[in-house]
Amino acid sequence: MSRLKELRKYVDAQLDQMEDADKRTSAIAHLYGVSLAATMIAKKRGLDPELASMAAMLHDLHAYKTGSYDDHAHKGADLAREILGELKLTDEAETEIICSAIYHHDDKLITDAPMDEVLKDADVIHHCMNDLSKAIKEKEQARFDSLCKEFGM
Repeated sequence: MSRLKELRKYVDAQLDQMEDADKRTSAIAHLYGVSLAATMIAKKRGLDPELASMAAMLHDLHAYKTGSYDDHAHKGADLAREILGELKLTDEAETEIICSAIYHHDDKLITDAPMDEVLKDADVIHHCMNDLSKAIKEKEQARFDSLCKEFGM
């Protein structure tokens, strides 16, 4: 089984524990949607699409498990480090790349490392394109506009 499939199996089992079916469905849609977007963005930018997808699968897991978005990016990076250590899917350098992306993914107005930017951009794409009836958040507008230019939309 590939590393990504093994990680998805783990994440799916965690999400299956969510009691609220609507929240569980939203969580699945968001993590898989961001994962797909991250894979595409990383590939386009010459970065590792598998690591991008893995970071995306884990990026909001802490919030879904706890029901809280308080400091979820930083706490999510800690959870991701635990999960990756437990599953032994990545080496130390790969774990650092994934955890850095998760740690910084909520800082949409700041530019960080290339993989951090992939996760931020994938998150924004999903937020903005998943429900076109919703207004784009102010903190995501400039990033979304840049993504539209990058992808010729």
